Amino acid sequence: MSPAARVVVRVVGVVALVIGAVWVGQGLGYLPGSFMTGVRFWFWVGLACLLGGLGLLLLARRR
Repeated sequence: MSPAARVVVRVVGVVALVIGAVWVGQGLGYLPGSFMTGVRFWFWVGLACLLGGLGLLLLARRR
């Protein structure tokens, strides 16, 4: 993987982690003020997004 691709994968991975964490928080009802608050579906979507972001970060670490 080229250095530029590695940077892009890292950035997308971090963004996925942050978005996933927000969605998990909203799905569990910890972040109020959205139609997503308290809806368990968004917890599962956020968890998948978190795991995907983690996978991308691990992929970017491989040589």
